[in-house]
Amino acid sequence: MNKAKQLLLIIFLGITVALRAQQAGEYTAPEKTTGDFQLVDDNFIVAAMDSLSALKYFESTENTKCRLTENKYNFLPNFVPSYPDSVYYYRMQRLDVESPINLTYNPRVRAFIDMYANKKRGTTARVLGLAQMYFPMFEQQLDKYNVPLELKYLAIVESALNAKARSSVGAGGLWQFMYYTGKVYGLELTSYVDDRNDPLKSTVAACRHFNDLYNMYHDWLLVLAAYNSGPGNVNKAIRRSGGKMTFWEIMPYLPRETRDYVPAFIAVNYVMAYSNEHNIYPIMPKILYHETDTIAVHQPLTLSILSDKLKLSLSDLEFLNPTFRTGFIPATPANTFYIRLPQKSIADFLNNESSLYAYYQLKGYDPNQFRVQDNADYDIVTKKVTHKVRKGETLATIARQYDCSSAEIKKWNKLKKSSVYRGQALKIYVQSQQPAVHAKTPKTVPSTQDVAVSTDPVSEDQTVAVVEKKPAGTTVNAKYHLVKKGESLGKVASKYNVTMNDLKAWNKLKSTNVIIGQKIRVNAPGKTASNESQAGTTEKENPKQTTLQKQVLANAKYHVVQKGEFLNKIATTYGVTTDELVSWNSLETNNLLVGQKLRVNQPDTGSNAKNLAQETPEKGQKNNDKDLKLVYYTVKPGDTLWSICQRYDGITIDQLKEWNKISGKAGLKVGQKIKVILPAG
Repeated sequence: MNKAKQLLLIIFLGITVALRAQQAGEYTAPEKTTGDFQLVDDNFIVAAMDSLSALKYFESTENTKCRLTENKYNFLPNFVPSYPDSVYYYRMQRLDVESPINLTYNPRVRAFIDMYANKKRGTTARVLGLAQMYFPMFEQQLDKYNVPLELKYLAIVESALNAKARSSVGAGGLWQFMYYTGKVYGLELTSYVDDRNDPLKSTVAACRHFNDLYNMYHDWLLVLAAYNSGPGNVNKAIRRSGGKMTFWEIMPYLPRETRDYVPAFIAVNYVMAYSNEHNIYPIMPKILYHETDTIAVHQPLTLSILSDKLKLSLSDLEFLNPTFRTGFIPATPANTFYIRLPQKSIADFLNNESSLYAYYQLKGYDPNQFRVQDNADYDIVTKKVTHKVRKGETLATIARQYDCSSAEIKKWNKLKKSSVYRGQALKIYVQSQQPAVHAKTPKTVPSTQDVAVSTDPVSEDQTVAVVEKKPAGTTVNAKYHLVKKGESLGKVASKYNVTMNDLKAWNKLKSTNVIIGQKIRVNAPGKTASNESQAGTTEKENPKQTTLQKQVLANAKYHVVQKGEFLNKIATTYGVTTDELVSWNSLETNNLLVGQKLRVNQPDTGSNAKNLAQETPEKGQKNNDKDLKLVYYTVKPGDTLWSICQRYDGITIDQLKEWNKISGKAGLKVGQKIKVILPAG
């Protein structure tokens, strides 16, 4: 009799679940389907979970799962429990009663429960551990702004609690704020600081955003939909549904990502509440929230200095301070920054604060140490491999296997859809490091004693007129650029002030196509004067040139960068261009630091150019013929006098105008020969 009652109860609960899902409009899908709902693995939610899997903070942590204290059901370590729909529905009902948010159970929610509790169990365990790091702070702010505490789970859907998570569209941080939305709520973004990554600041911004959206819709599920896709898409869905005002009724008219977003949030509520029932236990982080504290920094510092002097792990400091994009803390007495440290290190910082600042002043800040360094001893070699799709593989899993993106695989194979089939052959381009093979130094042109144009061209665009025989020089160090996402050969050429034809010639490229990670040489092969010959050019040999250098150095004008100043503003103040400031100061970027010293006048100007011109072979002074060489440069499309100057160290625009009798407004013509006078060597 008892078994019959249990059977009737299960049938009744199953019918109730179906009726509830049907009332919610769950089975009305916007796209055509050939069967039951299936979760698409290649979406932003899975990407967020995968980003947490690669988080360095967990690389050295012990796998301390709380089985002894939390395994109240005595599950075996690798056992994966599963339950019927009636159990899920009953548990969800209990959560729904305790929450102001409508937590509904249906097949879409079930699909995401399966993802978090089964397919991504290891990552969910890490999320449970990070929750103990962030949730106390989340709950404090949510309560302060009178927002349902269950919204803390939204950060799991958005970023899997990875504070440095980045989406494909540029959203960042725990709450995945877009740039302009973050600006509205006071989240600043500079070259060194991204407030979207700051756990506290971004949480406050999220709470304010939640309240603004709730004042618009007065329904928390619609608030979630608007948070993901924007109020504009939600308003359009409401109009297309005929004025319906619940998420499940307008769901067919929302973007596909948003249709998954709300069910994923409901599923996270369930999995976090019933993790023990699914034999999932937290992997505890090395440092918990209550074991850390903040301290003010009043002068510039780097996380690497703090790591070295306070004997802390650099990865731990980067995890606790994700706001600093490059590890540099641009603090000043007028602009204080707060960093988070383990409580045990707070006293060490206070006792050594002045010494830390002094050490920074001594060592300085080298931005290059925080960038991906090109290794001249290795070349990035790209190889094409063929991958045959196996059963159960998706485009996303294949992309992760070869460290590339799904979009790249689609582009390489000209795929219009993200679906693949078993046995399909896919072309994959894989980058690997191999010892560099240095190009042989080109043979030098035979030297002469008189000024005479050589018939052998050095390159396609220049011809040597005079070459003085000098001791063998050292080979020019090769400079390389790693192609980043979104870069083309033209962009790389513009960045280094060269032409695409140059890059193709230096790298033996047959086309202008480049791929991410490709290593491109950005300077021409050749030789520089030997140390002996450079040392031999003393004031005794060329007193006029040395005197001129001293005079130019004495006439140099400098500007010290103040707070709030940027390159364009300084250029306007001194009546020069930003390109000239970049050239005169050898700047790699337009970013400036407070206190940085910039030269604001041209190294060789006015009469200096004329004096140097008078010492050239064109004036007939044969004594200087042995020290100079005349080079003819052939103008190419897009060339300017400034870009030509960048090819030759120490050459100015005024000198080119003087040597070639170019007036101020005259332009260059493609194919025109430009005289350039250089030191022989």
